[in-house]
Formats: sequence, C-alpha cells, structure tokens
Amino acid sequence: MAGERETRKHLVIAKPFALEDDKDSEHAASNGIRRILSLFKNVRLGSDLTNFQLPPQLNQPRSQLQCYGEMIYSFCGQDLMGECSRRDLPIERLKSVVMWNISTLRPIVFGMSPYNPVLGETHHVSNGHINVLTEQVSHHPPVSALHATHENENIDVTWCQYFTPKFRGAYVDVEVKGRRIMNLLNRKETYEMDQPRLVVRFLPAPGAHWTGKIKIKCPETDLEAELHLISDSLIERFKGNNNRSIKGKISQTSSGDKLYDISGHWDRTVMAKNLKTGEVEVIYNAKESISGLKPPTVKNLKEVMETESAMVWSEVSEKILKKDWEKAREAKKGVEDKQRESLKQREASGESWVPKHFSVVRNGKDWDCKPLQPAVPRAPLVITEAQGDIIN
Repeated sequence: MAGERETRKHLVIAKPFALEDDKDSEHAASNGIRRILSLFKNVRLGSDLTNFQLPPQLNQPRSQLQCYGEMIYSFCGQDLMGECSRRDLPIERLKSVVMWNISTLRPIVFGMSPYNPVLGETHHVSNGHINVLTEQVSHHPPVSALHATHENENIDVTWCQYFTPKFRGAYVDVEVKGRRIMNLLNRKETYEMDQPRLVVRFLPAPGAHWTGKIKIKCPETDLEAELHLISDSLIERFKGNNNRSIKGKISQTSSGDKLYDISGHWDRTVMAKNLKTGEVEVIYNAKESISGLKPPTVKNLKEVMETESAMVWSEVSEKILKKDWEKAREAKKGVEDKQRESLKQREASGESWVPKHFSVVRNGKDWDCKPLQPAVPRAPLVITEAQGDIIN
C-alpha cells in the first residue's frame, strides 16, 4: 500500500493515443480551432516555432519522449518488430520491416501537443522482449535519441529525432529530421529509413496528418521500399486519394526492377501486390496493431530514474487531467525554471552537458546519436495485459 501511494505521488503515465481515440481528436479539432488561431495572430509566415510556448490547455499529459517510445513499445497483437528477423527470405524480411515501419505511424491529436522534453529527460519501458530507452540529448534545438532492442530476435533500433515546425498561415509544416536505423544482427542486415513530415492544417478544415516519402533501404540484400504518405489536401482529394492513404513499391536497388506495389491506408489496411504473380496480400492491419493500447505500469519504483518523463512532468500532467489550468501553468513553469537554473549553474562553472545514454555528434545542422550500451536493459516500467487507463 505504501508503494502504491508513493507511485501515485510521483508518476503520472497517460494512456497512449490509439486508433479508436481518433473520434475524440476530430471533436477537439472542431472545438479548438478558434483558440489555436488566436495564438498565431502575431506570428509571421515562415517563422520557426521550435521554441513556441503553449498554454497547458493545449498540452497532452505526456512528453514528446513518451510519444516516440510509444511508437515502438505500444502495440497490441503480433510482435511486428520480432517478425522482421524471423522471416527466412530477404524479400519477406523487407516486407516485415515495411509493416513494422507503418505500425509506428499513429493518429495525431489536432491542437494538442506533448511537452517539449527537458535536457537529460529519459523514458524507459519494456514490452515483452522489447526494451526501449529515449533521452533528450539537446534542448536548443530539441533533439531526442532512442534505442530499442529485441532480446529474443537480436534486433537493434536507433533513432535520432529533431524537427523544425514552420508557420505557413493556413497550416504548420513540421519537418522531421534524423536517422532511423534497424539492425537485424542475426541476419547481418541494416535497414535505413527516412521520416515523414507532419502537417497541422487549420484551414479550410482543421486536422493533422503525416505526409511525404519514406524510403527503406537494405544494402546487404539489394532491396528497398519507397512509401508515399498522401497529404489530406484538396488537390489529393480531387485525385481520389483519401486521408491517410499510402502508396509505394518494393524494388531491387541495383536494377530498379519493381517487385511489389503497395497501397492502402495506414490507419486501416495496407496491401502488397506481387507484380510477377499478381497475388495480393494484406501486410498490415492497423486495428490489429494499434487499437486498445494500454499505458505502462510500474514494476519497480526504486529503479525508476529521477529523469523519467512520467516523474519530471507528473505534477503538470496531474493538474491537466484534473483541468486545474492555473495549477498546471504553475507546475509547468516550475519544470522550465528548474531547467533554466541548471543551465545557469553549468555556464557559471564552465561545465558542458554530456548525455548519459548516447554519444552525440553534430555536423552543422545535422545530428547523429549512438547508444553507449549494446543493449537496452529491462525497464522498471512495463506493458502488461490488464491495466488501468492512468497511473497517478
């Protein structure tokens, strides 16, 4: 009982945004557009919104680090990451990597943004054989590093994420940069992946969606996939492309020969057509992968790091969930003031910030992050079968 009280006091972990929560997002979009537009009335076109401050009413009760982690550890049904290495044929492994990559796309809550993580913040969660660790390795600009490993299938995933949101008048264009790499160590194969852009549209109809091209390439097998996420624009609707549609192909890199056509909707089903045999198969079903998602539970409170997102932002999230906006604003300011004070102390002592879990290399505007440990350890926060919606 004492442990439960301590958990309630220190950790607040919000439920992941799942497929079935999309209707709530549509309702929020229709109700919140006026408030959101008022925030941008003095913002010039083309402005960089990286450090734009949002009121707590427009914050989700979770950090951006948790959102990144959820893309990998939060799923239902089949372990799609493990499938990437289990398949015997190279073409089947690439199709599995495509499936897994599509599963990391999640619906976006329009008008609601996660917290911008503080420097050194972490998020560490395990689900089955998958262990995920994220760390905020830079605050200005905000750069997040992720390391995930699969214990059974010997899979290693690293991401380096940083983004630049630009105000375009009728919408905000968020360019997501950084490297995404999956290593199938048992197969000695490396898959490099691009990242899609995020567009938050205000007019003529409010909404948020992923768009752009994703390229997945494996030099060892001479195979690659190219996926196009279709934007929800009037032009695309005129062409007959619906919201969240996806089109693409799988090809041999050296010859350029196309082997499969890919089509469908990433929030429904995605199909692959074998161009040699004409056979069509469903390679991804969103309902089976990203519905009914549950938050992590605390397995070992003593092992939870002080830098854990759910601990850093616990008071802010608690007040947001209670809709106590004044207290939420005070708590958010407290987190930000603490970070500014830490920066002042480092500057006064001439100390440089060094990430705990990643080595970081900056080349101009480009960043690269590499994990310091070969594998992610088991986490004190875990995904289990029977859980409540919120741990607070």
